[in-house]
Amino acid sequence: MAAIRVVIADDSLIAREGIQQILATDPDIDVAAACGDVAELLAAVDAERPDVVLTDIRMPPTQTDEGIRVATQMRQTHPDLGVVVLSQYEEPVYALALLESGSDRRGYLLKERVHDRAQLRAAIEAVAQGGTVIDPKIVDALVTGKARMGRSPLADLTPREREVLAEIAQGKSNTAIAESLVLTKRAVEKHINSIFLKLDLAFADDVSKRVKATLVYLSAAEALAAPGPSGPSATD
Repeated sequence: MAAIRVVIADDSLIAREGIQQILATDPDIDVAAACGDVAELLAAVDAERPDVVLTDIRMPPTQTDEGIRVATQMRQTHPDLGVVVLSQYEEPVYALALLESGSDRRGYLLKERVHDRAQLRAAIEAVAQGGTVIDPKIVDALVTGKARMGRSPLADLTPREREVLAEIAQGKSNTAIAESLVLTKRAVEKHINSIFLKLDLAFADDVSKRVKATLVYLSAAEALAAPGPSGPSATD
């Protein structure tokens, strides 16, 4: 298999070089470019055609949420490009914003994970293959550990509703879900409405219902796979 081509973006030279050194020893990853701001990143994506962008969340010119904005923009201009946002901020609002335009090919990791080459590689591979990676600390903050402390939030869903939720977690539209599960679009809509109701999301208007449902799904999947609170990142 060809190596995964990666473009790194971070306004800190030390951070860029550090990430390059971590990935340099991996024969399955090829760092195509390293950029210091959004303009350089956009130019590198067009020139190098990478599989994955590994970007800091805050870069010039505004030092606010450039990484999230780039990920949203790439959803339209480069839909097959995976993006992993690296952040030192544990506020769930950033992860929610990242997934608003779809959860597939997106990852959100805290910078403390960067020094673990295995976790960093796993995140890169996951988004390159169309999956989703959310830092466990972010997931715990969003669903308050319900999946580990007791009854799974998915327990009330029917098997078909769980199948539909799994499709939602892949960022699929209602039409795509209907085709995948051989259902009518109307049936899919009914299942989704039931899912939102059972997950207490029916009246949630502060965040995307689909995004929150995806994160509940990922958290439950992580809880089943992990032996304890420090288990691996949630992936689909």
